[in-house]
This record gives sequence, structure tokens and C-alpha cells, in this order.
Amino acid sequence: MDPIVIAVLLVPFAGAVVCGLVPRGAKTLAILTALATAALACVKVALTYPGANVLPFGTLPWLPGALGKSQAFGLLVDPLSSAILLLVTVLGLAVVMFSKEYMGEGNAEHPYRNGDNRYYFWVLACLGAMVGLVLSPNLLQMFIFWEMTTICSWAMISHAHTDITQRAGMKALLLKHIGGLGFLVALCLLFVFAGSFDFSALNRLSSGMSAAVFLLFLVAAWAEGAQIPFHTWLPDAHTEAPSPVSAMLSGVMVKPAILLLARVIMSTTSLSAGLAVVVAVMAMLSIFMAIMSYFRQDDLKRLLAYSTIAHLGYMFVGMALGMWGSAIGFRGGLLHVLCHGVAKGTLFLAAGAIAYGAGTRKISLLRGLAGKMPLEAMAFMVGVVAVTGVPPFATFWSKFMIFSGALQSPGGALLLVLLAAESVVSFAWLLHIAHKVFLGAPSPAAVAAADAPPWMSAALVLGMVLCLVVPLVGLPLVNLVLP
Repeated sequence: MDPIVIAVLLVPFAGAVVCGLVPRGAKTLAILTALATAALACVKVALTYPGANVLPFGTLPWLPGALGKSQAFGLLVDPLSSAILLLVTVLGLAVVMFSKEYMGEGNAEHPYRNGDNRYYFWVLACLGAMVGLVLSPNLLQMFIFWEMTTICSWAMISHAHTDITQRAGMKALLLKHIGGLGFLVALCLLFVFAGSFDFSALNRLSSGMSAAVFLLFLVAAWAEGAQIPFHTWLPDAHTEAPSPVSAMLSGVMVKPAILLLARVIMSTTSLSAGLAVVVAVMAMLSIFMAIMSYFRQDDLKRLLAYSTIAHLGYMFVGMALGMWGSAIGFRGGLLHVLCHGVAKGTLFLAAGAIAYGAGTRKISLLRGLAGKMPLEAMAFMVGVVAVTGVPPFATFWSKFMIFSGALQSPGGALLLVLLAAESVVSFAWLLHIAHKVFLGAPSPAAVAAADAPPWMSAALVLGMVLCLVVPLVGLPLVNLVLP
């Protein structure tokens, strides 16, 4: 038994239960829970690197044949799960820290006067579900935690309990459950025709059946990762959810889509080039749909939501490159999970701090904020350069690897040009928005704005540090992963 990895899984769930039951002190308990989870995760990753180990929990003996004797539940710590575990737990800590003051009466945009217990129950339950999903040793356990994260996202998006937030939460629930249904059907096919839930189970199928199961997993990934045609839930969710929830949604909760594909691609000996083309084409369509949506947004968080869709497209391109045989492109896609996670988390926290102090997220009402909110301005700018790939910040390194992988793949030159065009347009537009919001003569909203309180400021500083540090930690881990 490994008490550290068991604690990483159980501590957030235990904290969620206590926060849900104890009438007072939920904010402090949530911070302590998230801090303990992140610390334990860091210790476990450090002790395991550069190797891997599996902690088995048990089987399902009532299943027929060899399937009933195979390992059904456990915890897998390897370089891939280690990298994403660090992202989930450390960014989760930043989210909980930020929430302490954001989810209160001092919020100028949306004062929160009750619901602390419910909010922190769902945030910590989501953190625990993400840990369980990341550490899953097979597809069956991954599916169980996958569905748990879907329920948690619905509850967190709907936290304000207004008609519009409940509609946004229900939309996310329904569209993501379409993907979950695809995942479930794929599991049924593996159960019947392969007799296994292992990540490598596709190797036991005929080529046609293997392609069909992979396409079902791809549908699940598209729905979870807000890609065309399932993308519409994410902008609505970000518009209505509390800003810390937005940071968690875009930072970690859409990333299981990439983890699922990565596990299957790493474990399957042969996937057709045609399937790789499907992954790449749909990713590029999602990227350019998102870019075209930038220019009509007046809500900071909704703009950032479309940016998330575009960057998830980058990660799907990385998966396609891995299917074409490019190790550096595949690793770049995985590194982008980490680099985008911290950069976009920082941007959403900065947008939340702006709304907290100025009372609005509308770009048309914000101007000259830098004088009243210098830390928020700095965090937003760090997030912009980190998410658009300006060296030495986070996504420069992952984009460089994806671009290099594109040149090793069929049609690589065209793919490189299209991806580079996205980077240029995104950088130019986000820089334009930052200039409009933070510089110039202060608008009435900016005049009345106040800087973020201490816990929110600490979370912003942590986000900025992560935008520089994550590649240093992530690169050694993803370089151990083979497609």
C-alpha cells in the first residue's frame, strides 16, 4: 500500500464532505484541503520520477472469464499522470485560494451571501474526481470519474441558482453526457469483443472495430473538450459560472479529453492515418471557428472561453501528430495541456478580479484600469503572453514542439502556416483587448474599482509564477512519454 497516493485521492473527497456538513469554516478548511492535496501530489511525483508504479485495489470477479480476474480499480502514477496531476492539484489550490474572498459580499459584480458549504463541497469533489480520473489505470475507472466530473461541472456552473445559470449548467451536462454515452458504448464494445478495459484493448480488435471504438472515444473527447460540434456549452458556462470555476473549467476540467486520447494512442500499436486526419481536420475547424468568434465578444470571460476552444484544438492536433508518428508533436500536445492550463487559469482569475473590483466584465465599459488595479493588469498581461506563446512564457515551449512535429507530418507545411496564423491573430487581438481595458483615461467603472484583496492577490501571483515555471517541470515529464 502507498499511503501518499491514497491520500492524494481521498483528502479532497474528505474535505468536500466536511465542508458540506460543517456550517462554518468551509473557506479555511477548503484551503487547507487543497494545500494538503497539492503538497501530497508534489511529494508523490518527486518520489516516483522518472519511473512509474501502479497501486492495485481490486477486481470485478463477477465478470466473465479473464475480465473478472483483471485489475479493475487502482491508481497509476507514471510520467503522463504525474504531469497532469501536478496541474490539477496546484491550479486547484490557486482556485480555492481565490475563492475565499471572491465568493463573498465584497464582490462588486455579484455579491455571494450564502452557499459557501455547497460551493466548496462541489469544488473539492471535483478536485477529487479529477485526481481519480488522472490516476486511473484503465478505461473503466476513467469513465467512472469522467462522469463524476461532469456532474460536478453542472453543479458549479449552476451555483448562483438563477434561471440562466441553471440553463448553462444543464446545457453543459447534456452535451457532455452525449460524449459520455459515446464513451459508454465504446466500453461495451471492448467488453464484448476484446474482453478487456485496458488502455491497450483496441489491439485485440479487428481494424474496423478498432476504428469504430476510437471514433467513439473521439466523440467523447470532442464533447468534453468543447470541439465542434459540441463547443457551445463552454462559452455559456464561462459566462454564468463564478470566475474561480471558470479557471478550473478551462484550466483542468476540459483536459480529460486529451488524457483519454493520449492513453489510447500510447497503448495502441496501429491507428490508421485516416483517423489522424479526422482528428486534425476537426481540430483546425474548431480553432478557426473560435478565432472568428473573438471579434464579436464584449465579455472578457466569453472571449477567453473561445480562446480555450482554440487551444484545445492545438492539443488535438498534437494527438493527431502522435498518430502520424511524430513523438515531438505528441509531447508538445501534452505539454500544451499543462502550459495552457496555468496560462488560461491565470487569465480567468485576472478577469474575475477585474469584475470583483470594477463590477463588470464588459470590455466596452472598461478603460484605464491599470492605475487602480496594477496587479490585475500585470496578471492579465502575463496570461496573454503565456497563452499566445511569447518566450519564455508557458505555451512558447509547447507550441514550438507542436510546430516542429507538424513539419514531420503529412501536409506539415500547411498545418504549420495555419497554426502560426492562429498565434498571430490571437496575440494581436488579446493585446488589443488588454490595451483597451487597462490603458487610456479611466472609465467610470475603472474610477470606482479597487484592487483585489490579499487571498485573491496571492492566487494571481501564484498563477504568474506558474506561467514561467510549468515548462521547467512539465518538459522532463512529457519527454518520458512515448506515442
